[in-house]
Amino acid sequence: MAKLTFDFNNATAGMVGDHGFTEEEIAKANDMLAGAHRAVNGRQMGFRLLPNGQEDILQDIIDTGASIRSAYDNFVVLGIGGSALGPISVGHALSYGRHGINFFVEDNVDPERLTRLFDTIDIGRTMFNVITKSGKTSETMAQLMCVADRLQKKGLALREHIVATTDEKNGNLIRIAKEEHLKTFVIPAGVGGRFSELCPVGLLPAAVCGLDIRAMLAGAAYMDAVCGREENNPAALYALLHVLGISKGINISVMMPYADSLKYMADWYAQLWAESLGKRFDRDGREVNTGQTPVGALGVTDQHSQIQLYTEGPYDKIITFLKVGSFRCDLDIPAAFPYVEDIAYLGGKTFGALLEAERSATEYALLRAGRPNITITMDDVSEYTVGALLHFFEMATAYAGEMLGIDAFDQPGVEEGKLATFALMGKSGFEEKKAEMDAQTPKKSEWIIE
Repeated sequence: MAKLTFDFNNATAGMVGDHGFTEEEIAKANDMLAGAHRAVNGRQMGFRLLPNGQEDILQDIIDTGASIRSAYDNFVVLGIGGSALGPISVGHALSYGRHGINFFVEDNVDPERLTRLFDTIDIGRTMFNVITKSGKTSETMAQLMCVADRLQKKGLALREHIVATTDEKNGNLIRIAKEEHLKTFVIPAGVGGRFSELCPVGLLPAAVCGLDIRAMLAGAAYMDAVCGREENNPAALYALLHVLGISKGINISVMMPYADSLKYMADWYAQLWAESLGKRFDRDGREVNTGQTPVGALGVTDQHSQIQLYTEGPYDKIITFLKVGSFRCDLDIPAAFPYVEDIAYLGGKTFGALLEAERSATEYALLRAGRPNITITMDDVSEYTVGALLHFFEMATAYAGEMLGIDAFDQPGVEEGKLATFALMGKSGFEEKKAEMDAQTPKKSEWIIE
């Protein structure tokens, strides 16, 4: 069975020098590591129940996915944050659309983008999957209202064109789903948006496009066992190095896949790492303003736009490479232009070999520059390994939260923006927030330039 391999060598001081992590530093953190392990494995975390706890609904998801795929031309996810980034990243990795249905994820409310969508699709041949646990998400509910209006104006029944994924009992969407008799899937209690890709949030879109969701969950289950063990635990070590890095001024975590299929994994990781670990207060209420800024980069593309900074700029980054052992296909580089000796070395090689040479060369350049980096190798890009990779990063995030002493599963900083949006859009009950916003210090004209 395909697996993931984790190489931490180039994060150590023995390899990269003063800006790496010494064995003494890691040994001193043993108590913190042990405490995090006890907490992660002793506390019920909703996302950890997903790999083995959904057998009762999997066949329904698979059957619904097959039915949608056979009856519709388009499948559109309406969601934002984890409800969108998960389906996007898995879809791009595993080639959504390969089974004859057009797949869209609408994760913004830009009117030009939505207009383009409606100009592109035949709404009568489209199934929409609206995803929001609370049903209070302004962006997603506005999209749903727009879709519903267009369907009704065409005389189309909502229940034949909308599937809801939401909370079982509470919220606006479950109320609408019951009133309109929509097919509904439940987001399990205790599973937040950024940890939700391996529940119906992500499994239904995957099933619609013919992906093997059982294999995704099997990969996650394999990784849960690996990341639950006390010794040789890659998720705990990944978290520890990043947390120790914060104390050394390493405040940026770069995710750099060397596979175009994994490009959007970096975006999904960015939300997971930023929203989970960026916290003002720790669990004891002390102001800590902790966290680490995630940055996405794509090999080889960003070797030509970011690596200059990473090798010679501030020592404030730790880079994670995502390497693929075996691509699903490869291309030979022909021995063309024989009269140009300077490029003759490429002829007879493959693009896969060139990509790996580029990755290995970048790793070496960072090593020479004393920049800590980690390499995660996926044997291949498949449902099994993608499920494993998602679960690995979720486990690493949980460990990092415990080491930092913060709640990795809330997002109070996001809530303020939501409340302000409600106030600005005139939602009843938010008049006080609107008055507070109106009373803010006015902007000075001298700082506005035309």
